[in-house]
Amino acid sequence: MAVEICVKAAAGAPDILGDCPFSQRVQLTLEEKKVHYKLHLINTDDKPQWFLEVNPEGKVPVIKFDDKWIADSDVIVGIIEEKYPNPSLSPPTEVSSVGSKVFPSFVKFLKSKDSTDGSEQALIDELKALDEHLSTKGPYVNGENICAVDLSLAPKLYHLDVALGHFKKWSVPESLTHVHNYMKLLFSRESFQKTKAAKEFVIAGWAPKVNA
Repeated sequence: MAVEICVKAAAGAPDILGDCPFSQRVQLTLEEKKVHYKLHLINTDDKPQWFLEVNPEGKVPVIKFDDKWIADSDVIVGIIEEKYPNPSLSPPTEVSSVGSKVFPSFVKFLKSKDSTDGSEQALIDELKALDEHLSTKGPYVNGENICAVDLSLAPKLYHLDVALGHFKKWSVPESLTHVHNYMKLLFSRESFQKTKAAKEFVIAGWAPKVNA
């Protein structure tokens, strides 16, 4: 039996995979564990009635286990790890929060209308910290083998790369070579190529937030 999962459909293209990094994180986890799954693409601007009945909050991703729909990507990947322990993606405690502030720092900088508010430097500082970690522990966050932390960071770094390149003409500083190598490594994985949203849908997804 395939696991059922609901993820965001692309804006204006309900049959195409959308740009939700949290949905992609769950898909990446299933792909890396070779778990067979069935995808339901949800138009988040016009949510189907059956989806709202099983998931009143209407958020994606949600996954179905034992006839129960479960939300929240943190909870979902934890359950996937329990149910499908091989290969293990569970990170050691000491690396579990690596890079955790990169995404909120990116969002703040992306939305910023004031070039002097420090949001760019705050993002660079977070990326520098990630670069330093990777310089001693890489190529992945926990060494040679990919783990859940990498699968959480991969979609977020992809959004950062695409959205900041488009809206701010900004890219990760060249001096952060370990972060650049890390992004190449993550983005080239088969699991990532299968689950990523097209760049135009990432841009379309962020446009209302940038222009707000």
